Amino acid sequence: MSTSTNLSGNGTGLATSGPGSRSRELTVGIAGAAGDGLDKTGDTLAHSAARLGLHTYAYNSYQSLIRGGHTWLRLRIGERKVHCHGDHLNFLIALNQDSIERHAPEVEPGGVILFNGDKLSCDPALVQEGVKVLPIPFKVLTKDMGRLLPVMQNTISLGALMHLIGLKFDVMSDILSETFHHKGAEIIQQNIGVAKAGYDYAREHVEPYPIHWQFGPNRLPFMTGNACLAFGAAAGGCQFYAAYPMSPASSILDWMTAHAVKCGIVVKQVEDEIGVANMTIGAGHAGVRSMCATSGGGFALMTEAIGMSGMLESPAVFINVQRGGPSTGLPTKTEQADLNQAFGASQGDFPRVIVAPATATDCYYTAAEALSVAEEFQLPVMILSDLLLGEHTETLEVDALTPDVPIERGELLRRVPADNGPYKRYKLTASGISPRAIPGTEGAIYVSGTDEHDEEGYLVSDEHTNAAVRRVMAAKRMRKMDGVLAKLPAPELQGDPAADVTLIGWGSTWGAIHDALERLADLGVSANHLHIKYLVPFHTREVKEILGKSKKTIVLENNATGQFARHLRAEAGITVDHLILRFDGEPFAPAEVAAQVKSLLAGQPLDAAVTAAEAQEIAYHYIRIHLDDRARPAQLISLPADGYGEPLWKVSLAARDDGAPMGDLLIGRNTGATYELQSAH
Repeated sequence: MSTSTNLSGNGTGLATSGPGSRSRELTVGIAGAAGDGLDKTGDTLAHSAARLGLHTYAYNSYQSLIRGGHTWLRLRIGERKVHCHGDHLNFLIALNQDSIERHAPEVEPGGVILFNGDKLSCDPALVQEGVKVLPIPFKVLTKDMGRLLPVMQNTISLGALMHLIGLKFDVMSDILSETFHHKGAEIIQQNIGVAKAGYDYAREHVEPYPIHWQFGPNRLPFMTGNACLAFGAAAGGCQFYAAYPMSPASSILDWMTAHAVKCGIVVKQVEDEIGVANMTIGAGHAGVRSMCATSGGGFALMTEAIGMSGMLESPAVFINVQRGGPSTGLPTKTEQADLNQAFGASQGDFPRVIVAPATATDCYYTAAEALSVAEEFQLPVMILSDLLLGEHTETLEVDALTPDVPIERGELLRRVPADNGPYKRYKLTASGISPRAIPGTEGAIYVSGTDEHDEEGYLVSDEHTNAAVRRVMAAKRMRKMDGVLAKLPAPELQGDPAADVTLIGWGSTWGAIHDALERLADLGVSANHLHIKYLVPFHTREVKEILGKSKKTIVLENNATGQFARHLRAEAGITVDHLILRFDGEPFAPAEVAAQVKSLLAGQPLDAAVTAAEAQEIAYHYIRIHLDDRARPAQLISLPADGYGEPLWKVSLAARDDGAPMGDLLIGRNTGATYELQSAH
């Protein structure tokens, strides 16, 4: 006889969209190891929700390996547009024991923890009151379905989840049919059958989550920031793309390769980033719109060539999808620490534009705009994205991306008058923009060298060295920046101008800051938001006018040194009141931002000590390295210094198989140092 459990309870765990305008939404976490198929499971769920007109935002925290380790995917689903991965957890699909132990305590009252009950178990001590645990009897439910791959545990859990969160099973069935179309009808029916078994089991044993969706009228597109950059470049007339594969920029190359023929783009995978940059500049010099992309280490190799783009006045677009550095750093984690690198890309002074898009939609229009700015002003444009913005997936409004983006080519000559004297490629003009003829244009022969030169391109770096020519030519190039600044829109303040505090950000932090304003309002703090997209040139006058009226100012960025805050001080003479910095490889979350802002406004400095959550992660690292994953953190206790020169976290470890004590791991609360494992025996 089946039983049913009502999950409504007192706490639904429903996230909200702010006071006075509650919106139905929830967050699903999928956790396991690399190679467990999390990405495919998350995509199926996200596409199912998007096809029903619901908005989604997914962020995958993964490690730099093909199999093993720990991967953590968060998918936020809502009736209205969701702007980040949020900070709630309502459902957990755990694919291994490690994932249950790490994430079961995060599931909020009213939620459900799902896993393969044949292999895994969940200690009740890990579960908050009001959370349902649903072990799925995989073997019993699939005993008549033949031989199944282990990844099918994902499918059966996802089927169960579809019932729990009130999504239509037939929509998921359609998605599975499309996903496995290339594998034939038998595989399609096997996947649908396994998913249906999970769906029916959950329907018989658990009441659905107390949420009643109002599905949207349209299917919603579901894209990454990297795909939007590539798509926007194609819409903006890009005809040449070069890259050397480097995470997290590689998916731009994937998109370009897949769409090259249809979009008329020449795509080159080059031997290294030096070659990438030179080819991109060469293509721009030859008259086609050109772009390349990499991450920080590859961008470092490109920087000398970027200076060549500035000297030759050849348009080119360079994308840096930032990741944790320095050196190889954190290939699969996010960071905003390459801003100084962009400022100093190549030696000497030359005009450059640095842009930081904030959302996936913004990535689309930024790529198209960058190509036009590069051509109109004949200079290099650098786009700073990062792993979070580039690799996260989110739904877009159906009309968010339009194909009719402006394409502006600037002073491009189709013919050179024969009676006008020699062609002056670098003609001294009031705007700094010289008439540009594509090589091969009749009557447009000139010298194009990386040395300083005169109007016709003749070098002034050898026996013709001339201080006056050097000065006027360098000044001509820099005059372009006045035109660029006038063309690009200035930032605008979002929110009440009379708010208690102004939060200032750039790039991918937009979503977390946007949602944090609502969290702060719930806490009784009024806040507004100034987001800077155009970093060079800088809208100094407008920014000073806005921030001059702010009561308090706080910059938030994903780096250790406050690189943008320093830039703001240099460009506008404004020293902000506080910095909130995160540089552990993970993005900001709205509740985290709101809590830190409230503390700072209350006069409480941010505590840089190792938190309990960080101590647990340090313990997991120790367990993985030294104990072969045979233990788990069972309890954390704060201790005084006790001879170690700093206060401690004592992390009690328990055996993963039977819960037996395995000793206490001592971790410094100030430094994070792992001091010793005190044996339990």
